[in-house]
Amino acid sequence: MPLRRAVGRIEMLSEVADWARAMHRAGVKAQYVVRLDEPVRRSGKCYWPVEVRGDGRLWRRYLISPDGRSIRPHD
Repeated sequence: MPLRRAVGRIEMLSEVADWARAMHRAGVKAQYVVRLDEPVRRSGKCYWPVEVRGDGRLWRRYLISPDGRSIRPHD
């Protein structure tokens, strides 16, 4: 799965879209970082961590499977 598609899947989550709109209104650009160097294994599946950031600060982390079918919050 292309990395841009992984980020797009995270961007489309309703809570992320709402947060990004609020950041945009505040003049802050949202950033999405896919951490390929730190894959996570959960329940026998591999996930890529995606960090959602604004103004240089971490807002939330999500885990997305390489095929893009499974997205879950990072604990």
